Amino acid sequence: MSIKEFVQKFYKSDALIDSEIMRTYLHPEIKLEWHSTKGLIEMDYNSMLDMANDLSRAYVRSKVRISHIIEENDLVSIRYSHYVKTIENPREEMLLAHFSTIWQIKDDKLFRGYQMSQFS
Repeated sequence: MSIKEFVQKFYKSDALIDSEIMRTYLHPEIKLEWHSTKGLIEMDYNSMLDMANDLSRAYVRSKVRISHIIEENDLVSIRYSHYVKTIENPREEMLLAHFSTIWQIKDDKLFRGYQMSQFS
């Protein structure tokens, strides 16, 4: 499997709302620099798993729609929109945010990430 396919598989899985699935994709030394509307958020292995747990408490379904994905050497750049269904209203899909992320892959895992997001 190419690293591009690996990243696609990550986003197509339920990893964003399931910490057990998330765990299978993360390098133990993962670092994510996320520029969001709240400013810079720096995440590591444990905070990534905590985020998945937090999202699973609020959303029953998560779907990523990828618009662009490019692979070069050990890097994958991806642009996507993240949609969710809330526990309160599981029939309505809502756009959570738009994301652009560059992932460095090491040992077949997500190792370094540089991400920007914008709420819908």
